[in-house]
Amino acid sequence: MRLDKFLQVSRLVKRRTIANTLCSKGAVSVNGHVAKAGKMLSVGDVIRMPHPGPKISCLSQKTSESRFSVQGIEDTPEPEYEVVELPTGNVSRARAETLYRQRVRS
Repeated sequence: MRLDKFLQVSRLVKRRTIANTLCSKGAVSVNGHVAKAGKMLSVGDVIRMPHPGPKISCLSQKTSESRFSVQGIEDTPEPEYEVVELPTGNVSRARAETLYRQRVRS
């Protein structure tokens, strides 16, 4: 199964076009190598990609040039997901969570 299709079917990203965009920007890696959207996955592959939510940054009240990030959001490492199963088509929301396992990075 293609990387972009797996990201969409497993609901790690909302749409396949978003998965394509992330891959074309070089933000997704498979087994430690930057991967294109058409990369064929196999069981056991490890996918690393940015956090699904937006990065939070705030403006200081005193000057508009001073920016800081909310502690703990931008400093956390990118999550890693191990492919556990490759489905043959679309799957239910409940089953989508069983397609991958989030790995804890040390």
